[in-house]
Amino acid sequence: MSRVALFLNGQAPKNFPELSQFSQIFCTDGAYRYLREKGIKPDVVSGDFDSLSTQEIMDGIEVVETPDQNFTDFEKALQIILKRNFYDVYIYGSSGMEHDHFLGNLSTGLKYKDQLNIVFFDDYSCYFFAEKETLLEDYNGRIISLYPFPKAQKITTKGLKYTLNDEDLEISNRIGTRNEALEDKVSIQFKEGNLLIFIKNR
Repeated sequence: MSRVALFLNGQAPKNFPELSQFSQIFCTDGAYRYLREKGIKPDVVSGDFDSLSTQEIMDGIEVVETPDQNFTDFEKALQIILKRNFYDVYIYGSSGMEHDHFLGNLSTGLKYKDQLNIVFFDDYSCYFFAEKETLLEDYNGRIISLYPFPKAQKITTKGLKYTLNDEDLEISNRIGTRNEALEDKVSIQFKEGNLLIFIKNR
């Protein structure tokens, strides 16, 4: 099992995932406090520690100081995870609170999408950058949104209420929010660009 969790300093989850599914738990310095309040002990805390002193970290937790201000704490955490040969990364606390941070986190996710399998989770949905050919299973009845970032071309879908047939989506022109899965299997294909998929929680 190589899946890891990474908690960021956004809105803390109301309901935390089952942590036994992860090989390791990472968090940025700002997220450490809400994990500690929940009695969750991460394996690694990283960041520039501008919002948390290293003296506040419990014994037995690895501390990685990353003072380089050319990168966000999120990106520096991904660099650590990548160097440790993990691939599947579930991200929590990436949204809510400050929207510029949310958009910045999406941009960072885009930057690393070809090196890591990144899935973001919040209290409302999960979301990720689609592969050129993406198959979704067991989402019948769920709201699924296709959001170009900033555009995706020649999209074809099967299993959605509103189908696309070799069509384009682009911010400020046409986006594909609030669609619905009508089948257990939904396929999404596109030729060029980047496409975010949001799947609403039940």
